[in-house]
Amino acid sequence: MKKNFDKKLNYKKKWTFSGNVAQSFDGHIKKSVPMFEEFHWLTREYAKYFIKDDSYIYDIGCATGKFINNLSKDFGNKKTKFIGIDIEKNMIKFAKKNYQNKNLKFFNSDILKYNFKKTDLFISLFTIQFIHQKNRQLIIKKMYDSLNWGGAILIAEKVRSFDARTQDMSNQIYNDWKRKNGFDSDQILNKTASLAGVMDPFSTNGNLKLFKRAGFKDIATVAKYICFELFLLIK
Repeated sequence: MKKNFDKKLNYKKKWTFSGNVAQSFDGHIKKSVPMFEEFHWLTREYAKYFIKDDSYIYDIGCATGKFINNLSKDFGNKKTKFIGIDIEKNMIKFAKKNYQNKNLKFFNSDILKYNFKKTDLFISLFTIQFIHQKNRQLIIKKMYDSLNWGGAILIAEKVRSFDARTQDMSNQIYNDWKRKNGFDSDQILNKTASLAGVMDPFSTNGNLKLFKRAGFKDIATVAKYICFELFLLIK
């Protein structure tokens, strides 16, 4: 399935999460994001410190729903409600078909329009980097305002480096990693071109400024590998 996804995908077009992408998305992203499963595991471990009874836990940009499904199973004995939200209809269709825990629901919605209930935890894994820059501050502030005091956001993002020299180093190391995972040079170049104007990551410092403007003061990097970083924000 992984190989079929990579062969069929036309990277020369603009990258999109619509269409049949959901069918092979999880296998593809494991080949595209270093330490992907470790990032998932660590996010679940940190989440345990913030999940309360009778709370709503939101996964922003839940894609196929795999992560929020696994998290909901960790807390099946609680009254907690787990909510996966994604703007792509086919992702939510896939999630609803494959994950049907009683404490889990999925919604096809634009998070700028979604009405959050008060919550103790938001999770956003490699999602904000795909949202237009003009909307990112609005989204982080909206999540901040919806958090209970002491609640948190766990955000994983691809990040740019602090200067051109180290950015070049990160790009080369990341591309070498992708080659080891089965991508050839043409696929790497074509995918980079397809993501132009679609994915626009901030630097670590740019993200920190975004978080602080929203109101967060307690901010920590809890994991970083090459150009991927997991932030913990506590209200």
